[in-house]
Amino acid sequence: MNSQSSHSRRGLIVVFITLLIMCEATVYVISLPQPSERFFQFYVLGPNHTAADYYPGNDSNVNLGEPITWYIGVVNNMGTVQLVSVRIKTSNQTVPPPDDQRGLESPAPTVADFAQFLQDNETWEVSFVWSVSNATSSSGSTRILTVQINNESYPATSWSASNGYNFRLIFELWTWQTDTNTFGYGWNTEGTHRTAWLQIWFNMTSPGPKPPPE
Repeated sequence: MNSQSSHSRRGLIVVFITLLIMCEATVYVISLPQPSERFFQFYVLGPNHTAADYYPGNDSNVNLGEPITWYIGVVNNMGTVQLVSVRIKTSNQTVPPPDDQRGLESPAPTVADFAQFLQDNETWEVSFVWSVSNATSSSGSTRILTVQINNESYPATSWSASNGYNFRLIFELWTWQTDTNTFGYGWNTEGTHRTAWLQIWFNMTSPGPKPPPE
């Protein structure tokens, strides 16, 4: 065997070993468990635990004192114990909703809030029974004064709507921020600020008690 042939063979062996090492390293990296995404799931369901039929008779026109049952849920997929708060706000169509681009909450004032510690992979669901307990109507404008939530009364900051159309409830997910030791809107994960919120519209075109069936 001449020296040139021997040199070429050694070169091929070196290339083969190098490729083998690279292939094994690639397989090792692929086989490593990948870090799971950290996030929350946030939902509001109707009385039948579905994302539909939120109002009795599927009629979003709410009557004074008419109880409506929903379910608010939060799922913790953050990998650690979390302290969360769900904040409920009432508003009309003139008040801006939360700003997803800038990660800002709605400027509407908070009517009520619920807080809970959640273990990793734990789901927290709370019954949300609400009604408009006090409202007035004058000159084509309906004004909500008080909202009752789970048998507790809360002032609604006197939101009004033309002819009672386009009121809404806004639900925002807040979490405890360890760097500031206070609740903040949304959460931070992998250097990114994320937010979650929901809104459900309703009308109150006749702010009086529900008429009896004929």
